[in-house]
Amino acid sequence: MKRDFLTLKDFTREELIEMIELAIKLKRDRKENIDQTHYMKGKKVALVFEKSSTRTRVSFEVGVYELGGYPLFLSKNDIQLGRGETIADTARTLSRYVDMIMIRTFAHSKIEELAKYASVPVINGLTDDFHPCQVMADVMTIYEKFGKFSGVKVAFIGDGNNMANSWMIGAAKFGMDFTLACPKGYEAKREVFEEAQKIGKETGANIDIVYDPYEAVKGADIIYTDVWASMGQEEESEKRIRDFKGYQVDSDLMNATGKRTYFMHCLPAHRGEEVTEDVLESEMSIVFDEAENRLHAQKAIMVSLIK
Repeated sequence: MKRDFLTLKDFTREELIEMIELAIKLKRDRKENIDQTHYMKGKKVALVFEKSSTRTRVSFEVGVYELGGYPLFLSKNDIQLGRGETIADTARTLSRYVDMIMIRTFAHSKIEELAKYASVPVINGLTDDFHPCQVMADVMTIYEKFGKFSGVKVAFIGDGNNMANSWMIGAAKFGMDFTLACPKGYEAKREVFEEAQKIGKETGANIDIVYDPYEAVKGADIIYTDVWASMGQEEESEKRIRDFKGYQVDSDLMNATGKRTYFMHCLPAHRGEEVTEDVLESEMSIVFDEAENRLHAQKAIMVSLIK
């Protein structure tokens, strides 16, 4: 039976840890020039982009190539989704040609429908609600720094967007404490928050939402942020800059943890808005480790689904 990678809710903690361990192995083997092409030799992967992205496109294309497969890049201008063809018809057609579909799109319901009708595994490269591939790369990066999952505290400063939603579920699954600090009206989805708290009771993770960023970062091992206006929200940029005033990650906030704390960002970053230049370029910034680990984490996801 095929499995899809739409959110982290769909996998057990043990399955997710196995993927992280595989990602670390793939990263190590790549550095030692060990051939990896047997994992997906001859497999074709459709990479559907209704939203553009530097990291998602390059990391998936390179990943499929290194695993021995063939990536097919399909922009919104290359497929018929925007011109009247149903999602179901697209899913059934692509399934006759390729062995896997990765899609980066808007509404999460769209990817759920695509997965429903596709007979091949579907990977969520980002939707308006979730970005699970990024969180897998983030968790891998944290494990490399701390050597553990449980007990790490992550403070997310900013918008309760798809990254915050995914991080809540991810933190709960891996047993990490997670606090979102956001302006009122920008909280993560209520049902996601409640689901994460429920999972957290089983794994020992504390999941919380507060409105004071200084309260959120107390004792934090990681301070994480994302842009204030995501793709598709450009018209709200000026309002969001006003609303998120006071939620910038700067050196004062980094120092308020009372301990040595890493800074993380899923990129692209807007210097001077959600993060200051000195924090992004500091020795505690591990944003490019995260960016690199997109490649390794996604390779592990693909290998796990193609079995």
